[in-house]
Amino acid sequence: MDLLIVGAGFAGLYMLYKARQNGLKALVIEAGGGVGGTWYFNRYPGARVDIQSMEYSYSFCEELQQEWCWSERYAGQPELLRYANHVADRFALRDGIRLDTELKSAAFDEVAHRWNAVATQHDGSVQHLSARFLVMASGPLSSPNWPAFKGLDAFKGKVYHTARWPDEAVDFTGQRVGIIGTGSSAIQLIPMLAQEARALTVFQRTAAYCVPARNGPIDVQYEANIKANYADFRTRNLRMHGGFSANLPPNPVSALAVTAAAREADFEARWQIGGFALLGAYNDLLLNHDSNALAAEFVRKKIRGIVSDPVTARLLCPTQTIGCKRLGVDSGYYETYNRANVTLADVSQHPIDTITPNGLTTQGTEHAFDALVLATGFDAITGTHTRLDLRGRGGLTIQDKWSAGPANYLGLMVQGFPNLFNIAGAGSTSAFTNVMRSIEHHVDWIADCIAHLNSNHLSTIEATKEAEALWTEHVNAAAARTVFLSCNSWYLGANIPGKTRMFMPLAGGFPSYVKRCANVARDGYAGFTLA
Repeated sequence: MDLLIVGAGFAGLYMLYKARQNGLKALVIEAGGGVGGTWYFNRYPGARVDIQSMEYSYSFCEELQQEWCWSERYAGQPELLRYANHVADRFALRDGIRLDTELKSAAFDEVAHRWNAVATQHDGSVQHLSARFLVMASGPLSSPNWPAFKGLDAFKGKVYHTARWPDEAVDFTGQRVGIIGTGSSAIQLIPMLAQEARALTVFQRTAAYCVPARNGPIDVQYEANIKANYADFRTRNLRMHGGFSANLPPNPVSALAVTAAAREADFEARWQIGGFALLGAYNDLLLNHDSNALAAEFVRKKIRGIVSDPVTARLLCPTQTIGCKRLGVDSGYYETYNRANVTLADVSQHPIDTITPNGLTTQGTEHAFDALVLATGFDAITGTHTRLDLRGRGGLTIQDKWSAGPANYLGLMVQGFPNLFNIAGAGSTSAFTNVMRSIEHHVDWIADCIAHLNSNHLSTIEATKEAEALWTEHVNAAAARTVFLSCNSWYLGANIPGKTRMFMPLAGGFPSYVKRCANVARDGYAGFTLA
């Protein structure tokens, strides 16, 4: 086997397709019971993409682009899962995918120049697999963060995690529900829970900034205009900093260079458009703290205008810089707190003490619930790797390699781990881009790299220590020029106790990243050792 691909989400599906196009033998193993990755597991009510559907889609096949019709501006999880299944069927990929199969370990054989892996199936059977190349297509948000709350196992009601929602529908009608967390998943789920639950209590540690999605049925004329010249639409987006348009081009001036009235009008126009358009209102909102503060206060004013109770509104107003944590794109999140059955509990100063058989306690007071929802996010970007027994040269474990943070080169490879490729991982721009563009770029680069090795009768490719050190320095320097380091976030791994703090994604912009990767390949894979 040439490639062992881990994960059958959008990255794994395209990697399998591309490998087959290039005449390579490849196998995808997937822990879930179906394809779709993130959109297979994150099936909680309200789950949807925060990039517009027409952009959050594959571009590699014109026929696919033309034949698929999205129903909403921002596709929901069921539609995204249907899309993934359509792709698997349309390109006859299913015979190359083993579902319910979880990678447990992988070690590089320095004599045979192969990766030897062990995977287990849900029935307990063990599979031994061997491939020249190991491709981690497991996604940056795929390993749930299971909080270590004292007493959680003793809770008598049902416990749900947003990242591992049940296949069957969950009915919360008439129940007392507690939800812990107010990140992106919670922002989508909370309005849906509030419509069913008799009483919903939201436990918030850090208030989140949200912008309205303005979601709705996709505009037929808008769709027709894009499909009339999809190639130009994609090309324009590839020139954008994040690989997507957000309906308005970024404003090339500073927020400090215009009058207060003009600034308010610009913010308001983008608020009405919805989505990530707000962060493109000025070119320095994520670079200059003074400019950022103006955008942050604009959103706080919106919160105070939406939420009726001033005390709740104050608790919902974030104090951190806007954008240092993932910006929420919501449908009625703040409005939900005007409902009589919804209560906001601030646990920033007084954390949850313990989970009890009947609920949980904070400050010695017990809150009784029929169900608990853990919206505690992910061990982002590196979690899938560090939960594996993954060993490179000399038995080096990924845990030891990344003890000081996820050092890498181009976000694609790790020194000491030959022929191991990462898609949308640490050191790449994927966390700040339309991840579908990052996926296609990475897969194409990997496929071209393997073709180069094969045509030159080479067995291995590995990042050099020097190139890795310089790239890691570059990632850190890019983050230091932004506001991203001003708060604790999953970008830094701050949501995982004991995880080394390092800003993991590259904040340098998608076009410059693509150019850098292309130049490395053009220069004979500079910064890599080929043997």
